[in-house]
Amino acid sequence: MSLIEVSSLSRTYVLGENKIHALSDISLMISEGEFVSIMGPSGSGKSTFMNIIGCLDKPTQGFYHLKGTDVGSLSRDELAVIRNKRIGFVFQGFNLLPRTSAIENVELPLLYNGVTSKQRREKALAALEIVGLTDRKDHHLNQLSGGQQQRLAIARAVVNDASIIMADEPTGNLDTKTSKEIMMLFEKLNSQGITIILVTHEADIAQYGRRLIRFLDGEIISDEKTGD
Repeated sequence: MSLIEVSSLSRTYVLGENKIHALSDISLMISEGEFVSIMGPSGSGKSTFMNIIGCLDKPTQGFYHLKGTDVGSLSRDELAVIRNKRIGFVFQGFNLLPRTSAIENVELPLLYNGVTSKQRREKALAALEIVGLTDRKDHHLNQLSGGQQQRLAIARAVVNDASIIMADEPTGNLDTKTSKEIMMLFEKLNSQGITIILVTHEADIAQYGRRLIRFLDGEIISDEKTGD
């Protein structure tokens, strides 16, 4: 069974009297443990696709099955549970809380799961260790570099033992050296069995994936294996 399967997926937005076809008749499958890079120019549909498979948006037409579950049939609360327990998100802008410490930022997703404060602290420390930030656990964002903030965002993404990480332009605000460090961290997580789905417009970043899907004008124009 595929981890992710979409069939005839379309997404249309209505702006005034205009219809914008962000996605048109997309069909594909992603298996557990894959590292998939998604490329395309602005407006190509890649972020819309990421939002749908990340259960942040719903398609106008078509079907999306996540590990056999018809996502389109789920309630808003059920979608929230999937986002919180199965999927970790990493964004270009980090999306961290500036007035809380590093470890409190990582603990945040656990607050919605009824996890005790002791368990939250233990899991957050383990996640910080994975990304090499244990010694920065009490620092606030203004005390962390951009690369450290993105590592922190990745720790938050994995703290709930998510099986899928969806990263939307995760190196967009980082220099070349730091970007490489972040991508090596994604490679490490993928080697541990986590499925990585990465949206990027940078060809050198896309090369870290082992499969490359290219979007243009809401359609898939190529889908190829790029590594072992």
